[in-house]
Amino acid sequence: MKSFFSTALVLLLCGNLSAQPVTPSDKPNKTQQLLIDRGYGMFIHFGVNTFTNQEWSDGKIPVEKYNPAKLDCDQWVRVARDAGFRYVLLTTKHHDGFCLWDSKLTEYDVASSPVKTDVVGEVSKACKKYGLKFAVYYSLWDRHEPMHNDPDPKKYVQYMINQLTELLTNYGEVVELWFDGGWAKNQNDWGLDQLYTLVKKLQPNCAVGVNHTIVYEEGKRKFVIPDDMIMDNKYYFQYFPGDFRLWDPQIAHLADKKQYLHNGLSYYMPFEHTICISKPWSWFQKSKPVPTRSLDELEELFYWCTANQNALVIDIPPGPSGLIYEHEANIAIALAQRINIKKGKLLPKNGQFISIGKSATASSSDIQKEVLLDAKFAVDGGMKTRWAAKDTLAELVIELNPGDKFNKISIFEYQDMLKGKNKDDEFSNYRTNRIEAYDIDIWKDNEWLNIYHDEASMDDCKVIRFPVFYKTSKIRMKVLRATAPPSIYEFNVIDFSQR
Repeated sequence: MKSFFSTALVLLLCGNLSAQPVTPSDKPNKTQQLLIDRGYGMFIHFGVNTFTNQEWSDGKIPVEKYNPAKLDCDQWVRVARDAGFRYVLLTTKHHDGFCLWDSKLTEYDVASSPVKTDVVGEVSKACKKYGLKFAVYYSLWDRHEPMHNDPDPKKYVQYMINQLTELLTNYGEVVELWFDGGWAKNQNDWGLDQLYTLVKKLQPNCAVGVNHTIVYEEGKRKFVIPDDMIMDNKYYFQYFPGDFRLWDPQIAHLADKKQYLHNGLSYYMPFEHTICISKPWSWFQKSKPVPTRSLDELEELFYWCTANQNALVIDIPPGPSGLIYEHEANIAIALAQRINIKKGKLLPKNGQFISIGKSATASSSDIQKEVLLDAKFAVDGGMKTRWAAKDTLAELVIELNPGDKFNKISIFEYQDMLKGKNKDDEFSNYRTNRIEAYDIDIWKDNEWLNIYHDEASMDDCKVIRFPVFYKTSKIRMKVLRATAPPSIYEFNVIDFSQR
């Protein structure tokens, strides 16, 4: 692999003097810095699955099913502009193999469908019109193309090279290439070194990422979730080379680290988050509208996911008509207005978290799978770890620096989850809150002073904004009623003036 880099670098420099392949470093290179600076993009899933209410399909849906009656790619990108996104990431080919451009390599594409519009071309054109950058998603896994399963993996690698050449030469600047589906084959069968070299030759500033980037041991497929990536130079690349880390739909730790190993060398790797605008966490749009995430949750996830030199893309998929649903466009635009995203300005930040890493105790803590769900996990900065009580009437107490002020609290409650409600949709998640009534108290003058009381569900994420600042040595959440023992991923006490 080390010899590959010397050869590839020569080829790249000969092809384009501005190309910057990833090299060992403890800071971002130009391509990575551009990704970090963009920071906030709109993901668009659209394709043959949109017309069958499916998230994934096996490549056997007839091409005639793709038939958007009101296809308007300009509307998609106009929504992206109005919602403050800096780039658009278009799913050009999902695992089903259906292509949103006229690919000369297959007839499973828009050119063979009832609506022959080159969607890739139209989105690229609209991005230029509205001043946004253009990025593409491309699934390595192709469940339609027979060559994918050829015993000689080099044949399918060449197929991908040919398709990627179409995508990277016919549509102007492409700032990001998001690979997916790598689990369908051995890591070494994708020819990623060849694909990466091709990208850097054709699009020198294009950042390349492969979903499920990082593993615990080099050469072994045991994934590291982003919440565990809190130590530099501990974990390894599963897919190499690449410019940034991916793991949808996981959320990185607030202490996310950037140094990862390959062949004994350390590489800087930012993380790009992917979340859905929809409450059920659906990637492809359904024929009937579904609820969106709450504005509070979207705001807090925005702050979380764009912190620490990381990026965020939010999926807002068009419906079967070929238009983005108005209610989803509106929530994205409302988010931009609430947090004051401005073109040409730095992305807004959350306030200072004064509770992260502080001492925490609880009236009880549960044990599951031999793991104590301790109170400390409610303030550790991770979205996968959590505190869980043993009973419904529970208390969580967090020690604070009495000199620190705060005027905001955000709470990510653990919720019971039902995954998929029918055989055609096995991916959507349906969340149900446990906590129904609770108090927030602070310790003042040797007694608890109530500063907030609620008898309603916390919904996706509970955000409490106070009109005044408080200072205290400890704060308490007291659960008064719950349908099951309460559990909290993160209880954040925030000084929102420190932004």
